[in-house]
Amino acid sequence: MYYSDESVKANPMGPQHITLPTRANARAVILLVGITCLPEVILTLLEASGLATGAARQQLLILGAFWNGLLSGWEPVYPLQNVTMFLTYAFLHGGFLHLIGNMVVTLALGGIVVARIGERGFLLLYALSAIGGGLGFALFSNSEAPMVGASGAVFGLIGAWKFWEWQMRQHLNSSMRPLWRSLLGLLLLNVVLWFALSGLLAWEAHLGGFVVGVVVAAIVTPTLRYRA
Repeated sequence: MYYSDESVKANPMGPQHITLPTRANARAVILLVGITCLPEVILTLLEASGLATGAARQQLLILGAFWNGLLSGWEPVYPLQNVTMFLTYAFLHGGFLHLIGNMVVTLALGGIVVARIGERGFLLLYALSAIGGGLGFALFSNSEAPMVGASGAVFGLIGAWKFWEWQMRQHLNSSMRPLWRSLLGLLLLNVVLWFALSGLLAWEAHLGGFVVGVVVAAIVTPTLRYRA
C-alpha cells in the first residue's frame, strides 16, 4: 500500500509459520487474488505490446485510486466516486512487485481466515479491512497523491490472524512474547519501507486495515472455534 509514483517497490509482510490454504477452502481466496491481479496483468500486457501507454495506467488511477481530495471538495469523475474509491483502490497496484507482495500474503493467510470464519467471512473481512485502510488514510494523511494497493486489506488479514494468535496463547496460558515480537517486526518493517520509499508508504492505510481486522475478528470469533 503506497502512494502512486514513478518508483514503487514490493511490500511483503513476511509472516512466519503460515498455513497455506488447501484446495478445499481456497476458492474464494484464489478468486479474489485473480480479480485483483487482472487490472495489472492487462495493463502490463497492453503496455508491452504497444497497444497502450502510460496514459492508460494514469486514467485507471484517476478512476479507481483513493484520492483524499475527493473528500475535501474535488469534483468526482463519476457519481459516488468518493464512496467507491474506498474499495476500488485495493484492486490497483503500482506494478508487479507491489501486486505480488500483497497477493502472496493474501494467499498465505487466506486459508487461516477461511478456516476460522468461512469463505464469506473471508471476503467480508477483506472488504471491511480495505475500507478501514481507506479510512485510516483519510484520517491521518493529507497527501493529495493517489493511493493504491491491497495492503490495507492484507493488514486486516494480519490483524485478524494476530488476534487469533493472542486468543490461542491466552487460552493455553502461553507466553505472549512471540506475539509482541512479531508485532514489533511489522512496525519496524513499515518504518524501513517508509524510508526506502522516501515517505511514499501509506502506513495510515496499513494501520486502518490492521485495526479493522482485529476488531472484526474479536466480534465474529469471541471464543476459540474452527469451521469443520
